[in-house]
Amino acid sequence: MKHKAIFLFVAAALFGAQGSVLAGDAAAGKAKSAMCAGCHGSNGVSAAPNYPNLAGQKAQYLAKSIKDYKSGARNDPSMKAMVGALSDADIDNLAAYFAAQSCK
Repeated sequence: MKHKAIFLFVAAALFGAQGSVLAGDAAAGKAKSAMCAGCHGSNGVSAAPNYPNLAGQKAQYLAKSIKDYKSGARNDPSMKAMVGALSDADIDNLAAYFAAQSCK
């Protein structure tokens, strides 16, 4: 019985950790995405080969990448400046928006 309780606790914790990313509001993300459009395109498909496409990426990956740029875990001065003022909700919303876009 003790192992079942531990399993349920761990499962709930893992679900909760992913839930914040999955709960992003794509419409709010679209409104915030204008700051990304210059490099990554208005719908997340970049016209320039040196900027990655965001469209169709997994929301969890996008959110983690943005948080890593913000914290400095990923080093890119221009990205750090762009994402520095984003809240966790903004990041989740942007991730939801770009994840919902078609990469074609």
